[in-house]
Amino acid sequence: MDAKELEKLAAIEAMKKQALSRMLTKEAYERLGRIRAVNPQVAAQAELYLLQIQQSGKLTQPITDEKLKEILRILTEKKDIKIKRK
Repeated sequence: MDAKELEKLAAIEAMKKQALSRMLTKEAYERLGRIRAVNPQVAAQAELYLLQIQQSGKLTQPITDEKLKEILRILTEKKDIKIKRK
């Protein structure tokens, strides 16, 4: 990667953080930051989901900490796979 690509990625990341800080309450934004430190993959999934619902126009009010917990629970829910052998 050259300097232009890194600069472009940094600008995109800054825009993403700015959008997330506007759509989340302070507590929810802090929780997402803590999750990012512990499990970056889950945080990235949550960020992508939040940005998608914002772009689709379904976001009418800021996401509270409780709503973020629910989103995270859904994203991290394990799907039970049962294999039946005959």
